[in-house]
Amino acid sequence: MKAKNMTLDRENKRSQPLVAVIVLIAGVIALLFSIGFSITVGAADIDLETVWQAIFFYNNDLTNHQIIHELRFPRVLGAALVGAGFSVAGSIMQGMTRNPLGDPGILGLNAGATFMLAVSFAFIPGLSYIYIVLFSFVGAGIGAGLVYGIGSLAKGGLTPMRLVLAGAAVTALLTALSEGIAIYFHIGQDLAYWTAGGVSGTDWFNLKILAPWMFVGFIGSILLSKSITLLSLGDNVAVGLGQRTGVIKFFGAVIVLILAGASVSVVGAVGFVGLIVPHITRYLVGYDYRWIIPNAIVLGALLVVLSDLAARNVNPPQETPIGALIALIGVPFFLYLARKGGKEL
Repeated sequence: MKAKNMTLDRENKRSQPLVAVIVLIAGVIALLFSIGFSITVGAADIDLETVWQAIFFYNNDLTNHQIIHELRFPRVLGAALVGAGFSVAGSIMQGMTRNPLGDPGILGLNAGATFMLAVSFAFIPGLSYIYIVLFSFVGAGIGAGLVYGIGSLAKGGLTPMRLVLAGAAVTALLTALSEGIAIYFHIGQDLAYWTAGGVSGTDWFNLKILAPWMFVGFIGSILLSKSITLLSLGDNVAVGLGQRTGVIKFFGAVIVLILAGASVSVVGAVGFVGLIVPHITRYLVGYDYRWIIPNAIVLGALLVVLSDLAARNVNPPQETPIGALIALIGVPFFLYLARKGGKEL
């Protein structure tokens, strides 16, 4: 009876279009305000009117306009893209695998991308940013393949907790290998940025390369959203409703690798964004991924923009790693989910 009631509750909450629209509009407003406010904060205090003028009426002769246009604006946009990318990747992973503990950081994608970055820095120094992004994609694929392969070896197949344990083991292995490479080849300083996590080095060149990949991932995830909703009901239900589950999972995995790999190439191995935001989004808007994914884009961007703002102001003029701040929320959240046996909020 209890299981039946839980199923009915889930079905009743599956789609809440009105709530989803309200959350989406409120999220966009909060995101725009957060972006504007984040740009004003720094060593040089700048008012919102100057931010508006610098973005839409840029004057190269004004120092404040140069600070905004060359330093702060690309940094904040990078933070927003990364947050959205991690959040959508986590949403797709959780929906396709029906695993509420799915997250690019927990399941080895971030560690895999960082490992390949260490390899590229050690053996192919001086790579352009486009190749760093490509290496991140490859590394994310390696990490995911190892985790799912190891998790599937046990009798009974994959379970949420088994997948997390495999992810922890693979993450520890790839992190140790990355650090070993960094020590042996003296690239620790180069790799430290990606290990700690941060968007301080983001510029317009990075965004020019990153943005197309991210938008392809976002559009692809929205196109797959209806199919992911059906997959979240179970493979048998999805097949019965005419879905080609193998094709959907393949394209879903490609989108996850694109979004997670591109995000790591900017911000480094930041975890828990793809775990926290999908859960909060489902709690607010229901279980229809046609609403979850657009809202996850906005809420994920908002989370990382605010985290970057906090990172710059916790201990000025020094910056606190974004990954450490998000982990303060993410670790208790993960332990809470694990205590519930990997169930939804």
